[in-house]
Amino acid sequence: MTSLAELRQRDEAPVGDQIVQLHGVSWTDYERLLDMRGDHSAPRISYLEGTVEIMSPSEDHEGIKSSIGCLVEVYCLASGIEFRKRGSWTLKNRSMKRGVEPDECYIFGTGRADRPHLAIEVIWTWGGLDKLEIYRRLGVREVWVWRRGRIQVHVLRGERFAVRSQSKVLPGIDLDELTGFLDRPTTSQSIREYRAALDARR
Repeated sequence: MTSLAELRQRDEAPVGDQIVQLHGVSWTDYERLLDMRGDHSAPRISYLEGTVEIMSPSEDHEGIKSSIGCLVEVYCLASGIEFRKRGSWTLKNRSMKRGVEPDECYIFGTGRADRPHLAIEVIWTWGGLDKLEIYRRLGVREVWVWRRGRIQVHVLRGERFAVRSQSKVLPGIDLDELTGFLDRPTTSQSIREYRAALDARR
């Protein structure tokens, strides 16, 4: 897998994901595509006002999103935060003509929720569809976007997303620290070292 240090030195994210866009697609056809894909996490299918984006993630894309998810879970366990992992949960609303499937998503706490509190998106190959616009209208409270070794936090404030330096749904998490553990040779090493760093501060 390409290291984060190498990614930071590149002008563009490396090609790897397979992305196709279809235009003039009805909502019925979008739902038919979901049915054809079935109960699988890939390809991931997004819909925005008649445009469908079908993305088959690369191995590196899946590795990054899974590692971020693992470290989020380590943080929650170390901090006593209850969570439910929901993976690539299909979020959609016919009247808004929007649908999206996050790379990872989470609900925090023990209460019921019809939308994730946090969605995580990895931009490995740029597809062009404005997924933040989809998340905004669907009411997802926070979206983390990983690109070229950094995570940018988008927090929903009223009807708009605002870029913030800190997470609101996980207010104590240091995302610069978290991303620093993503380039370990194995996920298990990332988990061990991140947990040790968190324990050292307790």
